[in-house]
Amino acid sequence: MPQSSIRPVRADVASGKRRSLGAIAAVTCAGLLLAACATTEAPPPPPPPGPPQYTSPIPASSLVGRYGLAAYHRPEDAGRTEAQARAQCSNPYIITAGPNGGVMMYLADDPKLTEVVSKAAGGPTYIGPPEDAAGDVRDRQVLRWDGHVLVLKWVDPEVNKRYGTMVYVRCN
Repeated sequence: MPQSSIRPVRADVASGKRRSLGAIAAVTCAGLLLAACATTEAPPPPPPPGPPQYTSPIPASSLVGRYGLAAYHRPEDAGRTEAQARAQCSNPYIITAGPNGGVMMYLADDPKLTEVVSKAAGGPTYIGPPEDAAGDVRDRQVLRWDGHVLVLKWVDPEVNKRYGTMVYVRCN
């Protein structure tokens, strides 16, 4: 009788080992399947391209201030227009610092302020939205900047025809 009682114990031990081995094999297979799934996923998409690279020849801090503003269409009116802009300091055009390092100004035909930066790409200096390349149609070309007078010409010929060359004279 003792032998018969031993056999069921051995059978239980053997079947327990088989269950343990089976459980280990199942866990291992599940782990391998999960690892295989993780390695077959597509890589994340690359980040979107950043803004165009250019130099900023006019620091934004030097543009912040109050300005008299006037415009001309004929080059011979430039001197007279500068005097008219100076007279507009009683109702100044205000350029403030932008949230991302530029300055806040109005674009053509847009009633809301937009952050713009000075930019150049090996040629003339422009002022316009930072996401646009230097010389884009929304830009203005800097014709003069001496720290006191800023003269800007719209790049877009149609806009320039309507608005003319803008003269900003810093108010004291």
